[in-house]
Amino acid sequence: MLTIQKITLVTIAPLVLAAAGVAHPHGLSRATAADWAQLHIALLPVFPLLTLGLLVPLWHRPRPDLTGFATVVAWTSAFAYAAFYTGLDAVAGIAAGTAVEHASGTANIGLIKYPLYDTGESLGQVGAYALLVGVLATAVALFPEHGTRVLPGTVVLLVAGWSFTDSHIFWPRGVWTMLGFALGFALLAAGTRTGTGTGTGTGTGRSESVPRLG
Repeated sequence: MLTIQKITLVTIAPLVLAAAGVAHPHGLSRATAADWAQLHIALLPVFPLLTLGLLVPLWHRPRPDLTGFATVVAWTSAFAYAAFYTGLDAVAGIAAGTAVEHASGTANIGLIKYPLYDTGESLGQVGAYALLVGVLATAVALFPEHGTRVLPGTVVLLVAGWSFTDSHIFWPRGVWTMLGFALGFALLAAGTRTGTGTGTGTGTGRSESVPRLG
């Protein structure tokens, strides 16, 4: 896959999420409940696609060594992120928005939404920290072949990932966090391009012992 295609593939999800973050209601009220729920329904398939930024550079069969182990850890972490952060989107986003929208006029919406927030936040925290583990594991898996070229993207992704643990996509920090993911994934994709070597890689830009798929 050409580098420009990889960069497009890995950055589209965070860029969409950044744009959605600009339009995201700052709070859930009766007035914003419908928009809150509808936005999170629309984003339901998008949040898991953040993992493409890790899966695309790791698109090969894992070897029976540390690199292969790190690859499997990265895959597992990506799955955990996708599962648990989707839970946040469904509970604190779709469910809370729908419940507030259809609450009776005399209902205390705080008693309705805050338990859903608490549950959703717990799920989201697991997902966000799993994504951080996935970033670290991806760096370990890629470093033997690509050397220091993976470090700039990894550093940016770790900063963005740490911010993601409590920023979601809310403006302004959440939007900047998503843009950080886009930059980090682009740097990682560029750093793992084939055809160039480094002193710490194989010198060819690809592993001689790892069969590629596709």
